Amino acid sequence: MSRMMIQAAVTMNQLQNKLDLIGHNMANSQTTGYKTRQADFSSLLFQQIDNLNSPANAEGRLTPDGIRIGSGARLGATNINLEHGSLVTTNRVLDTALIGENQFFQIQVTENGNTETRYTRDGSFYLNPINDNQDVMLVSSDGNPILGENGPIVIPEGFEAMTIRENGQIVVERGNVQEIAGTIAIVEAVRPRLLEATGQNMFRLPDLAALGYNFGDIIQDVATAANVLQSGVLEQSNVDIAEQMSDLILAQRSYQFNARTISMGDQMMGLVNQLRS
Repeated sequence: MSRMMIQAAVTMNQLQNKLDLIGHNMANSQTTGYKTRQADFSSLLFQQIDNLNSPANAEGRLTPDGIRIGSGARLGATNINLEHGSLVTTNRVLDTALIGENQFFQIQVTENGNTETRYTRDGSFYLNPINDNQDVMLVSSDGNPILGENGPIVIPEGFEAMTIRENGQIVVERGNVQEIAGTIAIVEAVRPRLLEATGQNMFRLPDLAALGYNFGDIIQDVATAANVLQSGVLEQSNVDIAEQMSDLILAQRSYQFNARTISMGDQMMGLVNQLRS
C-alpha cells in the first residue's frame, strides 16, 4: 500500500472518533448539566526527504530543503467545554443548579467493591429510603449518595417540608421547628481539563501521582457561606446544536476526501499495473 493511502486510512480512523464524539454530544443535548466534548487533532510523525537536486525556491529559502511527508493525523485530546448552560425553572425543591463555572457536586460511587468520589453538574436529586424507611438519603438520579460536608446526607424521616438554601444547606421543617439536616458539599475544579469523563454525566480525577499533582492542585472546596446554587431550577446541556451540525459536516467532508484519496491511489496503481513495455 502506498504512503498516500496509509496516511488517508490513518486519518479516516481518527475522523471516525470525532464523528462518534459529535454524535455523543448531540445525543446528550437534552441531558441535565451535560458538558460538550471537543476533539483536538495533532499531526503524526513526518519524514523529511532531503535528496533533491534542485529544491524549489533554493535562493533565499527559509525552510529546510526537500519535501516533508506526513503520516496523517490523530485525535490528540478530548477537551471538556465547561461553559455554563441555560437554567430552566422546575419549581421542584430537590432540583438544584450550580451558579459558578467549574463547580461540581460530589457523588459517592461504588463499583466492583471500590468506592470513589465523582463529580457532576447534574443537580436533579431524589430521596432514597434507608434503614427500614426510618431515614432518607439524598441521592442522584442513578441512586448514588450525594456527599455533604460529613459524608452522605442522611435525614431522619418525619419531616413535613424541605428547602435547599443558596449556600447548600438542607433545611427540614418538623411542626413549627426548622433544622439544618445537612449541607451539600460543593467543590471547584482549578484545572478542569484534567478531569476524566466516566460516563453517566460524571467526572473523576486522573492518576495524580503520574501527573505530579496533589489533590488540592485540581479540586478545592467552595465556601458554604457563599451563594453557590439555586434551588428549583436545573442547568441544561451547553451543547450548541448548530455548532455540532457544522462540525459534523466538516468531519464528513474530511472523511470523504480521505476516502477519495484511497480510491484515486488504487486507480493509479491499477493504471501502472496495466502499462506494457
